[in-house]
Amino acid sequence: MNEIQYSEITPEILKLSKLCTNVSQIDPELYYKYDVKRGLRDLNGKGVLAGLTEISEVHSKDIINGKEVPCRGELFYRGRNIKDLVRGFVSEHRFGYEEIAYLLLFGDLPDQKELESFSSLLADYRQQLPSSFVRDIIMKAPSSDMMNTLARSVLTLYSYDDRADDISIPNVLRQCLQLISIFPLLSVYGYQAYQHYYNGKSLYIHTPRKDLSTAENILHILRPDSNYSDLEAHILDLALVLHMEHGGGNNSTFATHVISSSGTDTYSVMAASLGSLKGPRHGGANIKVVKMFDDMKQKIKDWEDDDEIRAYLRALLNKDAFDHSGLIYGIGHAVYSLSDPRAEIFKSFVGKLSVEKGKEKEFRLGTAVERLAPEVIAEKCKIYKGVSANVDFYSGFVYDMMGLPKELYTPIFAMARIVGWSAHRIEELANNGKIIRPAYKNICERIDYIPLSER
Repeated sequence: MNEIQYSEITPEILKLSKLCTNVSQIDPELYYKYDVKRGLRDLNGKGVLAGLTEISEVHSKDIINGKEVPCRGELFYRGRNIKDLVRGFVSEHRFGYEEIAYLLLFGDLPDQKELESFSSLLADYRQQLPSSFVRDIIMKAPSSDMMNTLARSVLTLYSYDDRADDISIPNVLRQCLQLISIFPLLSVYGYQAYQHYYNGKSLYIHTPRKDLSTAENILHILRPDSNYSDLEAHILDLALVLHMEHGGGNNSTFATHVISSSGTDTYSVMAASLGSLKGPRHGGANIKVVKMFDDMKQKIKDWEDDDEIRAYLRALLNKDAFDHSGLIYGIGHAVYSLSDPRAEIFKSFVGKLSVEKGKEKEFRLGTAVERLAPEVIAEKCKIYKGVSANVDFYSGFVYDMMGLPKELYTPIFAMARIVGWSAHRIEELANNGKIIRPAYKNICERIDYIPLSER
């Protein structure tokens, strides 16, 4: 028998895959017949109510005369409007990640002493990555995908924890705080190993500093010279806050609840959540935005010509441009209609960064696309709830202007969302809920067994 290469798709596999595909396809009409909420959404795209939470609220509709009416989007963390929270730390020129993480985990904003103590705790945990971990785990099998590296590292940390399977709240909180602290290290060190072993770059492993915020430490350990501007650090901090939490129904957070409800360990839960976030329909969208704009800048001669921009956007929708998906990446959201509050907050800071980076022309192109895309989409199809720029539209733009490697775009999302996942995991365990087990209806007819000799 010939030896088969591990990643080879043989003719036999191709043949079998056709059988798998044919037997796996279900008539779409049956979903309507049995009133199946595909994607746990109704026919209007509204999520099926699957649980209760006090951690965050996504508000995109008002009830007027008994009917749902789209409104400007709002996001609340523990009942506080995200715009008020951002205004609070930005107006005082403080970093917000640690403060808002405290809020999501413990339900209230910390006072000065509580904030200092919590920040110090995270800084201490950031120094406690096992000494041999980078050498033995991250360096030994570098991957071209940093989300794969991050998930593998998280699962491996199980072996370093003497109380890995203890799901008491104090122990789970300890595990979550440690993971929150070291997610940046696992991600960035994984990237540095990839750059060294795959691309022949110099290897940089900077030790995190206790005196720096989470955002500052990310830039410190990422850049060879550890240099960054004050504006860069504060905008990255803002990005982390805006991505930190988004209700219990988003794919990765729902995965957190589902896996936590089985009673398994924290490392398995977070690895599963990472697997969800890795998907391009969830955490990888901002990379698509950047690549779309790269293509757009090559195809459009005059970046300030609305007609030329409209023509390109129409080509996107008609599957004649970029990746031929028919999508304008960064425009539209599953929940928000008229506006995404995170994008609105981001936009005001992107303008400042574009000036610092000499990218004002690119920023004007972005705002033109944001303005024109809803008009172009409305030409092609009836819009029931409205479309607007989402957070990925500007986060990808920000990371690109800062020169952050695309391989780290989704891990940066994870560095933020680990806080939300942690809060939801603890909420699931604290309420001692049942294992989450939705129903699937079998529609295959029952068939008598036929002996092998008679087939």
